[in-house]
Amino acid sequence: MADAKVIPIGDGGRRSRDEHEGPDEVDSVGGVGGEPTLAALARDAAPTPSAAHGGLDQALARTFAFLRRRLTGDYEVDDFGFDEDLTDEVLLRLLRPVFERYFRVEVRGVENIPAEGGALIVANHSGTLPWDGLMLQVAVRDRHPAERHLRLLGADLVFQLPVINELARKAGHTLACAEDAQELLERGELVGVMPEGFKGLGKPFADRYKLQRFGRGGFVATALRARVPIVPCSIVGAEEIYPMLGNSRVLARLLGLPYFPVTPTFPWLGPLGAVPLPTKWTIQFGEPLETRDQPPEAAEDPMLMFQLTDQVRETIQHTLYKLLVGRRSVFF
Repeated sequence: MADAKVIPIGDGGRRSRDEHEGPDEVDSVGGVGGEPTLAALARDAAPTPSAAHGGLDQALARTFAFLRRRLTGDYEVDDFGFDEDLTDEVLLRLLRPVFERYFRVEVRGVENIPAEGGALIVANHSGTLPWDGLMLQVAVRDRHPAERHLRLLGADLVFQLPVINELARKAGHTLACAEDAQELLERGELVGVMPEGFKGLGKPFADRYKLQRFGRGGFVATALRARVPIVPCSIVGAEEIYPMLGNSRVLARLLGLPYFPVTPTFPWLGPLGAVPLPTKWTIQFGEPLETRDQPPEAAEDPMLMFQLTDQVRETIQHTLYKLLVGRRSVFF
């Protein structure tokens, strides 16, 4: 990413039928003779005042503890700028409702991600704006039993934008260069890469779920040098959040962007056009491709790199097709 956590709800305070004094007595779920009513079920499902109060107390205590750490400087930031405390307490908390309720992401195969040590997660990229990278980060953190952090490799543009640059660094992202990626992998971190880059993110809606070129295999060479497994990842649902019907190249050049999307809602609805459609997502992690059995000089063999790159790409593409065939609807 034992994927989901089960929260016991309890029996709602229901009494045994043996405790009734008569057959027509109204039982604890509000029905006659044991038949529940809607109001009673809602009452039983709702948290008690004491439980709600306890949850509020815990939330306030956690918030005050976070603010205290920020004011006293009692938190750590690594040399890449990753602020784990801010990521867990603020950034991921803001993304979690989008992950769970808006896109309703289903995560499969999370057990294929190692519980410890370095690994390179390679995923497809799509959706006009990089929501898929953010949802992938939440999926690994929340669904993996070890609750690991994913360090995403981003394009130069991400780190040239004000505010976005700072947030990306705080969330653990770093520049997509071989040196940074290898250092993180050798430290035992999970590193995420989307080799399609802007070619995948800004492709037309007509080309949805057709993987673009994976570059020259630099991610494979990095994994080989660090001797870490490569985990292919397929993401379905992101392609439809902003159906890109056109690309204004003139505006893209003026704004210094790789593309300027034209969708059914953007730019026609202004800022509202930037709200993604609530599609149903699936993220599936495939079986890892081990690199430890490769010789040390394997990273310098271009033929081997191309072969492994194609193998990862074909695995992701084949899984995308399988997920699409099994999908009932774009939105359900």
